[in-house]
Amino acid sequence: MKLRQTLFMALIAVSIAATLHAAPQKKRIAILNFDFSGIQHWWGGYNWDIGAGIADVLVTELVQDGSYSVIERKALDSVLAEQNFSNSNRADSSTAAQIGKVLGVDAIVVGSITQFGTEEKKKSFGGLGGSWGGFGGAKVGKQEGKANVVINARMVDVNTGEILAVAEGKGESKRSGMLLGGGGGGGGGFGAGSVEMTSSGFKDTILGEATYQASSEVASKLISAKSRVPTHKVEIRGLVAYAEGGLVIINVGASGGVEVGTELNVERVKQTIKDPATGRVLRELTSKVARIRVTQVDADSSEATVISGEGIQTGDVVRNE
Repeated sequence: MKLRQTLFMALIAVSIAATLHAAPQKKRIAILNFDFSGIQHWWGGYNWDIGAGIADVLVTELVQDGSYSVIERKALDSVLAEQNFSNSNRADSSTAAQIGKVLGVDAIVVGSITQFGTEEKKKSFGGLGGSWGGFGGAKVGKQEGKANVVINARMVDVNTGEILAVAEGKGESKRSGMLLGGGGGGGGGFGAGSVEMTSSGFKDTILGEATYQASSEVASKLISAKSRVPTHKVEIRGLVAYAEGGLVIINVGASGGVEVGTELNVERVKQTIKDPATGRVLRELTSKVARIRVTQVDADSSEATVISGEGIQTGDVVRNE
């Protein structure tokens, strides 16, 4: 009897400890393409959006760390296209806050690339002047020296536009060589097309080495600032697009704040109350039909399974509590 009581009390203690030490909900962030207009004249003849590449590398760094829930890039691109936000304003804090609200994130990261290239062997280091090589024509794969990259990032509160944290990352290759040539000064550059910056091939170049060093420093500083990011409740609302055999598809996805594992109520609208003066919908009277759990997510839709309830129909409302 005493043994049973002891075991029972131990189980209660473990349960309480697990509750007290449960991992807090991750803060949701999105990362916009970085601005590189200050150095774009060096890269104008080259089909490469460096800002998008840096953002992709930073997303990878933060996802691997796991401190934040990072919105996938496809969902972000979808929202930018739908809302017609201009890339020219992507480094502006107020515009970033607007985009963040639409995405339903807690904070959004914007930034700029101020250095990205190599220091020529026979010239002194001079910032972005003549001693820096671009990709124009013959310079591709032939510019030699050490690669240098500098990235500046800001984390913005989507509700207030306040800058919550700033992070600068600097990277320099440990070896000299051709800008995009592999193995130091060896051959095998990337040619004259776009470069996939998350590829192992790019990472092995001197420019890739400097890029990842700078990105890792930025990621580390953003991770250290996670306690400054306020948590905002994401209001999820959508409609059932398909329901049959336990499979439910809804018309809201990652861009609307849905993640794998999200649980939602399914409700049926019984009556719509409108303002008699303007016709604006004031309230919907609903009844609960079922509860579902999301299993797959893309930018604009999600798949879910039924946890409880039955009789879900196309057009039913889905929302979080």
